[in-house]
Amino acid sequence: MLEDPIVQVTDIQELARDVVVIPNRNVDLVPNITLIGGTDAVLVVDTGLGPRNAERVLEFAGEYAAGRRLYLTTTHFHPEHAFGADVFAGAATYLVNRAQADDLATKGEGYLEMFRQLGEPVARELDGTTIPAPDLTYDETYELDLGGRTVVLRATGRAHSKGDQVVTVPDEGILLTGDLAEADQFAIFPWFPPYDVDVSGVRWIGVLDALLADRPRVVVPGHGDVRDAGLLTDVRDYLVELRDETWVRRDSAMPEETVAAEIRALMIKRHPDWRLPEWIDRGVGCLCAEHAATVERPSRA
Repeated sequence: MLEDPIVQVTDIQELARDVVVIPNRNVDLVPNITLIGGTDAVLVVDTGLGPRNAERVLEFAGEYAAGRRLYLTTTHFHPEHAFGADVFAGAATYLVNRAQADDLATKGEGYLEMFRQLGEPVARELDGTTIPAPDLTYDETYELDLGGRTVVLRATGRAHSKGDQVVTVPDEGILLTGDLAEADQFAIFPWFPPYDVDVSGVRWIGVLDALLADRPRVVVPGHGDVRDAGLLTDVRDYLVELRDETWVRRDSAMPEETVAAEIRALMIKRHPDWRLPEWIDRGVGCLCAEHAATVERPSRA
């Protein structure tokens, strides 16, 4: 039986001076939530699913900040990461990249209805949810001065979603990836044609290559245990093998259903301890579409 998607503000992990994580404990639809402090302010990264989870996070953040100003950001617009942000209104300044703000405005209500269909525990946590609107937006990079510490927010461009962003703590070599990286599970491909096809496996690989080039010391994934940069390598290598295994089969004109079945079995065999194999098929669907786009693109003379 699945656990309810509840943020448990326990077993807080200290990653560095004034950087702590509320771990997701490998519970589905619960993200890792990070707090990063400076002398003047504290940044909260992600909220949990819905208002009651966000209330728990805000209460902890207020105690942790101890009078310091609060900021909030979310790694991307998906409900377990951002659909508690409205609870922070008046208590924190909500800051995201412009593409994520657009995702919230154009897709938020659709995702709210979709997630409500995932079962009574999820619907209960989403009761009373209001799709948030950020207080501040930026285009590519935003340097947030917390007082003696600058945190960098950076939009990656389309990958897991159109509005992905990463958060870095440069003085400690810490990288927060959101769902660009997950530990010990198959990558989440929100491939829901025709409603949402913004995920790009091809661009996702490029984003991970760029993040690896930064050589982070600590990586906080969207879900799963905190790791080192080897986690980025694991996810990148999986996406490369998923792409290559998909494309070689599409080159031989195999039906997509056959491609998905063969690759699902292959990936489960190669990664027997990983969770959530249901995302393999959606990844194959996304990469089949990207293969078609590559094949159909006219060659240059």
